[in-house]
Amino acid sequence: MKNRIVTCLAFLAVFIIASCKQATTFTISGKLENPGNIKKVYLLVADSAQVSVIDSTDVSGGSEFTFKHSAPYANLYKLRIGGNIFDLVAQNGDDIKFKTDVADVNHSYEVSGSATSEKVKEFNKISNIYGAKNSKLSDEYTAKSAALGKESDSLLKIYMPQFQKNIADYSVEVLKFVNDNKKSLAGFYAATSLDQYKYEQQLVAYADAIKDDFKDNPAVQTFVKQMEVIKPISVGHKAPEFTINSIDGKQVKLSDYKGKYVMLDFWASWCGPCRQENPNVVKQYSIYKGKGFNILGISLDTEKKDWDQAVKKDNLTWAHASDLQRFEGPTERLYHIEAIPSNFIIDPQGTIVAKNVTGADLEDFLKKTFK
Repeated sequence: MKNRIVTCLAFLAVFIIASCKQATTFTISGKLENPGNIKKVYLLVADSAQVSVIDSTDVSGGSEFTFKHSAPYANLYKLRIGGNIFDLVAQNGDDIKFKTDVADVNHSYEVSGSATSEKVKEFNKISNIYGAKNSKLSDEYTAKSAALGKESDSLLKIYMPQFQKNIADYSVEVLKFVNDNKKSLAGFYAATSLDQYKYEQQLVAYADAIKDDFKDNPAVQTFVKQMEVIKPISVGHKAPEFTINSIDGKQVKLSDYKGKYVMLDFWASWCGPCRQENPNVVKQYSIYKGKGFNILGISLDTEKKDWDQAVKKDNLTWAHASDLQRFEGPTERLYHIEAIPSNFIIDPQGTIVAKNVTGADLEDFLKKTFK
């Protein structure tokens, strides 16, 4: 009996040691069909700033490869095989099996041994579907423009709404995927593919939901901190008060607009996209100013004469103010302005109800608000 106990204890010790050793690395075992002239496979890691190669290995026997690597935390890794990239999520202890047919034009692949990698594959399928739709539209537009010998506004009017619809449909699919996979890193990587300006409210809510998860992953924690900074000036929150000098030298406060709808429109004379959007803002202002819509234009110019000339040239007949300090003005810093055009629509109670709405989105918002 004593010998049997000793044997069992020895076996248990070996098992524990083996398990500890296994938990310090992850393994990716890959098999390639129709590898052609591929001799090497590369392993890349994605962090919050970049994607970089961390390892490479030869394809043995013409079709198989293995990586054994250490992961300080669960993270996104990529296999580069020829000119194709395949996404995986790995952490220490994972034994991932990967298989692909190099000759497959759709670059499909099989993965097992990592539930999160399988979820990433689901997300990539969504991304690929809408990517293919937009590629097809782009090819059609390019071919028709080439036939005309120039770019055409009439063609843009046909194709741009289709592009925008595809992006909107894609975003709806991604938001559903994110909500269904909040506790998975696959959900995080899907969330980061969304337009941060357009879906800021949803991303702030998502960051709140995962702030206690993935605490060892720097990319996730960077995202959570960014959303915490943005949260006070996101939709649904009270707009912070400020005082700024108007174009005629008088002080203007946000509280001057208490009880009214006002759009804070951050722009500059030197900003091409801002000047392109101005005719749309002029049009909407002319329709809705009599219904209670106000605008306070906040210029990021540094020279008053440039600012003044642009106001007159673009026929911007609403109130104007500026810190004359580009992005470093106190108002710009308070509202975290990092790109322009940028705007905030504030309701009569002082709550931010929309952000960065331009073009048709601005028109739709005002129609619904002042119907």
